[in-house]
Amino acid sequence: MAVCERCNKSGQSGNNVSHSKRRTRTRWFPNVQKMTLYEDGEVRRLSLCTRCLRTHYKQLMKG
Repeated sequence: MAVCERCNKSGQSGNNVSHSKRRTRTRWFPNVQKMTLYEDGEVRRLSLCTRCLRTHYKQLMKG
């Protein structure tokens, strides 16, 4: 199951609704990527959602 190790974002459940309004259960998962990052003076391999990755790189570029 896809879970972000930084923000604990995980899947959501809900209904797919067709044009005729029939409902079927479904799951939506976050876009989780395994990345090797250098943080706190050590190299760590983390599963991060793309939103956390973007925030991480923005903080690196900021200084």
